Amino acid sequence: MPKTSKVVQREQSHEHVTESVADLLAHEEPLDYKSSSLNVGAAAGKKIPQIEVPENDGRPAWNSKLQYILAQVGFSVGLGNVWRFPYLCQKNGGGAYLVPYFILLLIIGIPLFFLELAVGQKIRRGSIGVWNYVCPHLGGIGMSSLMVCGFVGLYYNVIIGWSIFYFFQSFQYPLPWSDCPIRKNGTIAIVEPECDKSSATTYFWYRQTLNTTSTIAESGGLNIKMTLSLLVAWIIVCLAVIKGIASSGKVMYFSSLFPYVVLFCFLVRGLMLKGSVDGIAHMFTPKLEKMLEPQIWREAATQVFFALGLGFGGVIAFSSYNKMDNNCHFDAVLVSFINFFTSILATLVVFAVLGFKANIMNEKCVAENGEKILGYLNANVLSHDLIPPHVNFSHLTPSDYADVYSIIKTVKEDGFAKLGLEPCVLEDELNKAVQGTGLAFIAFTEAMTHFPASPFWSVMFFFMLINLGLGSMIGTMTGITTPVLDAYKVQKELLTVGCCIVAFLCGLLFVQRSGNYFVTMFDDYSAGLPLTVVVILENVSVAWIYGTKRFMQDLEDMLGFRPSIIYFYLWKYVSPLCLIVLISATVIEMAISPPGYNAWVQDLAQERFQSYPPWALAMCFALIIVAMLPLPIVFIARHFNLMSDGSNKLSVSYRKTMMKDISNLEEQDEARFILGAKPGDTPLSGVARKPYVTPAGNKSVDPNSLSPNVCYGTSYQNTAINSPPKSKNNKTLEFRKRM
Repeated sequence: MPKTSKVVQREQSHEHVTESVADLLAHEEPLDYKSSSLNVGAAAGKKIPQIEVPENDGRPAWNSKLQYILAQVGFSVGLGNVWRFPYLCQKNGGGAYLVPYFILLLIIGIPLFFLELAVGQKIRRGSIGVWNYVCPHLGGIGMSSLMVCGFVGLYYNVIIGWSIFYFFQSFQYPLPWSDCPIRKNGTIAIVEPECDKSSATTYFWYRQTLNTTSTIAESGGLNIKMTLSLLVAWIIVCLAVIKGIASSGKVMYFSSLFPYVVLFCFLVRGLMLKGSVDGIAHMFTPKLEKMLEPQIWREAATQVFFALGLGFGGVIAFSSYNKMDNNCHFDAVLVSFINFFTSILATLVVFAVLGFKANIMNEKCVAENGEKILGYLNANVLSHDLIPPHVNFSHLTPSDYADVYSIIKTVKEDGFAKLGLEPCVLEDELNKAVQGTGLAFIAFTEAMTHFPASPFWSVMFFFMLINLGLGSMIGTMTGITTPVLDAYKVQKELLTVGCCIVAFLCGLLFVQRSGNYFVTMFDDYSAGLPLTVVVILENVSVAWIYGTKRFMQDLEDMLGFRPSIIYFYLWKYVSPLCLIVLISATVIEMAISPPGYNAWVQDLAQERFQSYPPWALAMCFALIIVAMLPLPIVFIARHFNLMSDGSNKLSVSYRKTMMKDISNLEEQDEARFILGAKPGDTPLSGVARKPYVTPAGNKSVDPNSLSPNVCYGTSYQNTAINSPPKSKNNKTLEFRKRM
């Protein structure tokens, strides 16, 4: 509007306006207010197009909603669903464990998963950028997430490498781990003693695959087979993520869906095996008294926490490529329940197969001990009168053996221990809890050797593990690369290749002969406590610093509906309280449990718990400290203005959204001027009102807008604090120039 305008003159001089609206319009020359000097960069009298937020602002986007859901499912559903969840069910009361798990999924898992999806989708940045915007002083949250992603990615891909090795070893019949190797000593052939003392699958894992040492202090040099497998694993991951979501999104169509095909095939095949029903019945028979133990609730909370991938940054990174109006609440509920039902499906498969294995091992035990009893009968150590007439040793059943065992134990009470007889109870076999690599590479692998067409099932199983691991690794790598690409102008392909090369070189630590022990160390210490701290700070920064009411309003603006009020109380009170209890329990558990690892002792052919040496113990605590170190460093640096708050790196879409809102503000103000209203008056009903960002001190800021730096008033807001008073229009002009 020209400076000679009566409206401007009256406004600046604060004189009482006596003319009517008609008089004002009669004295003013016609003017298109969109071409006025209030529009930055426009000469007076020249029109410029209104700023609009384009559908494609330059940030990559998912090709379809299905692709995005599969990516989130692939990231959250990983190896832990197959070998951790079934173990926790078996250990913590079978079906009774599902009750605390489901409750904690509802009050911790889904709300926090929804929170991460929402902030990533709203701000459209990776983990570092998101928390810089929500609260710059807590910007270290994103950096800690990146550190944890790096640590986890290093050892997680080693597990994929192990699966690749077993995958290629499965293309032979019989499977190489089905029988113990024979050692020839001249004309005498004997079974390998280490294998004879343990089992064929155990020997193949520890000796022929890992060739492990007896302690973590013995390096033993690089294991060439595992080094090559790790190299192949990193090449696969690099090719999957080298183009960002353009390449990883396509990979997810297969890597996320194929494991379900394999699990359903294994379930059908497992139910046809003898003893599978015994395993499933054992699994789902609830031991309700277990539900009263605090340890079960702690382990259920930890499993919920890690099953959804909270705190890693992958969830935020994936959601940042969504459209602003995507229904992330639906996504959070859908992915969480898919994850839960996948764990149930995997548990059914595992216990069906382990029930079959338990029956085989029990029958083997009965046969071996039956031969012992026959030997004692023939040697007159035991009387034939002790054997019931219906017992036939040529077809000795578990129930018949149980009768004979009970009679002998009663009669030979004093010398029974010398006989060396075992009870051979099926329940004891089913109670042998196995988790992690012991389940995948020993117990489950041994069970598959008894399958008809065992190589086919072995190929399918390890190919499933590769795909499960690949889906999680894609999310982990995205959690690393997305924040870096958001902050720096780096070529995506070059960054991805560089990360993979560095990760492979660092991963050589895990493919030396003692590498298995370092995998255990990183799994125990690099992620647990740091990630829990990261997530509780995420929760606090949104619910208490940014404000739950404000966040709920942001969600309503973004989704088009207001989420249930339940989320308000969950984010504000329940989730932080549960996370504080979980952190306390984790610290107590670490304090009372001696830090150590299970080492394979070659002479004994069995595992023995060993404490970490001092240097390894220092390494354990260094992993925790390094992962959490960015939190205090960033806080102190920004508190004393030693570090930029990152507001000058707003994403393109976020910046353009603010520009559009400011343009709308200018139109509203000019309309008020023309109609004789004061700028502070209520806007016209015909003018759309949207939340917008203005310099600090301007009361027209919508308290419900998700503005970066809102918790400490830093960055561009500070520049306006000490500046002399200016008109609103000049403030807006100055702000847009700084943009």
